Amino acid sequence: MTEEWQGWREAAETALYGDGGFYRSPVRSPDGPAGHFRTSVHASPLFARAVAGLLARTAAELGIGTVALVDVGAGRGELLTGVLAATPEGLEVVPYGVEVAARPPGLDPRIVWCTEPPRGVSGLLFANEWLDNVPVDVAEVDGEGVARYVQVRIPDGGERLGPPVTGADAAWLERWWPLSVPGERAEIGRPRDLAWARAVGSLEAGLAVAVDYAHVRGARPPFGTLTGFRGGR
Repeated sequence: MTEEWQGWREAAETALYGDGGFYRSPVRSPDGPAGHFRTSVHASPLFARAVAGLLARTAAELGIGTVALVDVGAGRGELLTGVLAATPEGLEVVPYGVEVAARPPGLDPRIVWCTEPPRGVSGLLFANEWLDNVPVDVAEVDGEGVARYVQVRIPDGGERLGPPVTGADAAWLERWWPLSVPGERAEIGRPRDLAWARAVGSLEAGLAVAVDYAHVRGARPPFGTLTGFRGGR
């Protein structure tokens, strides 16, 4: 077996967003994320109606008649489709679907499909269960009490401890997910902080909302949170 090792962040980036990755490959995931797991977007039209109401309130607060809706991690456009159907009369919406996958067939032609949030728009940026899919590195405490990056073996997913965590990543751990006991693990969330800051910074004016799972600093799970779904399991 070839011994090729990489960090968790790089491994997850390839598995999720590479050319043959879960979110991009029509062969691996022909129905998109909805073929494997449900979010509030897929569960009920009530969620889209609530977002439509929030969009209308945002437009009213901004005093504009044409408002942008930026759906970050748009999947196959399910939320945008639902919001457009529920938008109050008289409000003109410019919808953007931000997604690495190709534009799905049959999508409402009003929806602008892009790989990055548009810059300089005014309205609502909505990221539903997106931040948990921004790849991060994993750290584990060794027998000497040193937090080290966890490395992944490319062919089979085996793991080993790599070099110590240093620099900005170490500072992030110390502040947000301190580790001390050998065997404890953490996901270094700094890339998610930076991704959210970039997304929020794309707005000229308006509201940015992230909907996702979370836990507070004082109640971190000792072995991390990484979970995957395939075929609903």
